[in-house]
Amino acid sequence: MKPIAVVILNWNGANLLREYLPSVCNNTPTLLADIIVADNGSTDNSLEVMRREFPHVRTITFTENYGFAEGYNRAIAQLQEYPYIVLLNSDVAVAEGWLQPLYEYAEKHTEVAALQPKIRAYRDRNSFEYAGAAGGFLDCNGYPYCRGRIFATVEQDTGQYDDVCEVAWASGAALMVRTHIYQQAGGLDASFFAHMEEIDLCWRMRLMGHRIVAVPQGIVYHYGGASLDNSSPRKLYLNYRNNLLMMYKNLPTDIRSWRIFRRQLYDGVSAVKYLLSGQWEYVKAVWNAHCDFRKMKGNYNTHPTTNKLNDLPQGRVNIILSYFLQGKKRYSQL
Repeated sequence: MKPIAVVILNWNGANLLREYLPSVCNNTPTLLADIIVADNGSTDNSLEVMRREFPHVRTITFTENYGFAEGYNRAIAQLQEYPYIVLLNSDVAVAEGWLQPLYEYAEKHTEVAALQPKIRAYRDRNSFEYAGAAGGFLDCNGYPYCRGRIFATVEQDTGQYDDVCEVAWASGAALMVRTHIYQQAGGLDASFFAHMEEIDLCWRMRLMGHRIVAVPQGIVYHYGGASLDNSSPRKLYLNYRNNLLMMYKNLPTDIRSWRIFRRQLYDGVSAVKYLLSGQWEYVKAVWNAHCDFRKMKGNYNTHPTTNKLNDLPQGRVNIILSYFLQGKKRYSQL
């Protein structure tokens, strides 16, 4: 039995499979891992492409699009025999030797529940990629940022973050998890549908006492925005709504209300900015995110007693003040 299943969730991504899957097949050691494509109810010719061009790759098929979170949950439920699962986006190409460093580190550090490689941009391979870079953190208000990326500022990779580092979250673009811990944590939250579900999962794993690490000795290249454009109002809505839900779920009672109220104030400022620039669809996205958060938060009735938002030094940073007022655009400046 191979120890790892590399699972690629696909939805109407026939062209992505043709472009990115060959690198995964060519650079993933066959003795170490199986590659599996989980098709999320595609209506294009994805399944035909898999049968004709990648007959050696196992395919799991669903009859509908369950979204990123539930799609992976359903796929992983069928793969319990693998000790490790890698959730790999369909728009990710991998470098030679990308997987071995993660596996070797996980085998030596049993307290680690999830890992990510270094994530560079597919279109500019000397730069970090927005979604994950060299490992992710949350600031004191729950804003995500990365080693190598703060808001829209993405750094060139000059080896400045080549150390293995404990992080608050590992990117869902290339996320390696211990299968049994993934299940114990409840998997990805299907209510999120997409965006920030991996941050929420990592937060829950950390509340269970596990560690999350970035292992930059493995490298992948992420295109980004293949399923939903980065500037999409829909993506803004999901990010704002899911961030509030994530904080509501995972913060202890004694600090939860104040932290969420403060975060909502920051969201309100961003809505005013969109309003003044005439971007009405983004104002509506922020409004709908907050309305739906209020509707959905009642689904979460249990809360931790431990605060894992601020336990790492990076969690005590106010990234809004650091970035916009103090001009600290790079992680190394924080």
